[in-house]
Parts: sequence; C-alpha cells; structure tokens
Amino acid sequence: MARSSHYPLELRRRAVRMVAEVRPDYDTEWAAMKAVAVKLGIGTTETLRKWVRQEEIDAGARPGTTTEESAELKRLKKENAELKRANDKAAASFFAAELDRPHTRS
Repeated sequence: MARSSHYPLELRRRAVRMVAEVRPDYDTEWAAMKAVAVKLGIGTTETLRKWVRQEEIDAGARPGTTTEESAELKRLKKENAELKRANDKAAASFFAAELDRPHTRS
C-alpha cells in the first residue's frame, strides 16, 4: 500500500492537469512531466508520472485499481483483521473457560 503523500491533493491535481495541457509542447510525455515537476517543485518526475497514471486509471482510460477501490480494499482488510482478532480473543476465552470448568466422571 502506498504511503500518504506529503504533497497536497490540490497540488497533485494541478500537476496532472498541467501535464495534459503542456504535453503538445514537448516531444515526449516524460519531457512534459519533467518540466511540470521542476516548475511545481515536485521532488522527482517519477512521482508525477505515478500521479498521471493513477488519474488515467481513475478516469477509466487505463486498466488498474482505482483510488476508490484501493481505499475500499484497505478498509476491508482492516475490518477483516479486527474481526479475526475479536474471533481469536473469543475463542481463547471459550477454551480457557472449558479448561477451568470442573469435569465430572460418569
């Protein structure tokens, strides 16, 4: 899972829009991304490339897991882990109670 970005969401959106706007002015998409990254003070061109690709996925122009789907998967995994912990705790309590119960011989 990707860590959260230290770049504000609005900056990321603006950078992606700028790449689309200036792309015709450059020979390659990478060159356009590099120029925008420098102009906006984004650490690496690769960071901007990932934002552009994710936007393409979110827009349905490229296959992949959307941002919304990733967030839902993360939420479900967290919920699943919490349920497993609760289930393990309940099972441990049940079996501990069984061991403490006096057994009668028939």
